[in-house]
Amino acid sequence: MKLNRKDILGIQELPVEEINLILDTADSFSEISTREIKKVPTLRGKTVISLFYEPSTRTRTSFEIAGKRLSADMISISSLTSSVAKGETLIDTAKNLEAMNPDVIVIRHGCAGTPHLLAGILKPSVINAGDGAHEHPTQALLDLMTIRSKRGRIAGLKVAIVGDIAHSRVARSNIHGLKKMGARVSVAGPATMLPRGIEKMGVAAHTRIEEAIGDADIIMMLRIQTEREKQNIFPSLREYSRHFSLNNGNIGLARKDVLIMHPGPMNRGVEISPDLADGSHSIILDQVTNGVAVRMALLYLLTGGTP
Repeated sequence: MKLNRKDILGIQELPVEEINLILDTADSFSEISTREIKKVPTLRGKTVISLFYEPSTRTRTSFEIAGKRLSADMISISSLTSSVAKGETLIDTAKNLEAMNPDVIVIRHGCAGTPHLLAGILKPSVINAGDGAHEHPTQALLDLMTIRSKRGRIAGLKVAIVGDIAHSRVARSNIHGLKKMGARVSVAGPATMLPRGIEKMGVAAHTRIEEAIGDADIIMMLRIQTEREKQNIFPSLREYSRHFSLNNGNIGLARKDVLIMHPGPMNRGVEISPDLADGSHSIILDQVTNGVAVRMALLYLLTGGTP
């Protein structure tokens, strides 16, 4: 089976069969990162450009490592050091990059829909590395891979997502992915951080963390997206932490073997206590490791590879 699309723009549009194809391919690539020489010639001669209009550590670095481990030529561009700073438009930037004949363009942008716009006008494959508060499909795919590798399945598990749901592209992509793969999803956050009508996505919505994490198999904590908020939507960080932080006082409501996830960056002591972030339930660094394998899989599949 081949990936039946030119671009990866969101989880919402991916059928279960293609999600499984990506995860299975990522599983096969994960072994490469454990070798003494972490490099294979699979994408030799291919060119991947990462174009980031927002700050990033994990996503940007893992895309670059993924491409280099497959021997692709990786070019990384930041809006701050590109002609964007001189007034060049996004479309002009993209068209100029296309004229250099890359195979894949990875784009992160603060405006929802930007990757979709570029995918419609560019010949190279486009991968959405996060567009505003819309979607972050590669994060959801690596989260699905991590859950499946730790639990052996996704179907039937209860996953609680807690925090700033309204502004989180990670939450939105994970809800789409988890529901498609058969998980039960509950979300929790202050009422001002829950999108109106979120229940229509097939999730149970709560305004108390205790209600969401009860009997949960997986707890995914989110940071507060202060850069996307137009106004103060909670009294203070201290007040937020008192009611919505995951800590030793409420973790006992979940299953004894609960796994804790976080897409990063973490605000320790705000949404999660440091001892839980670093404790035996945490699989946060496994998420980072699996991110490289998932992005290797996507670069491979989008450039015509088959498992």
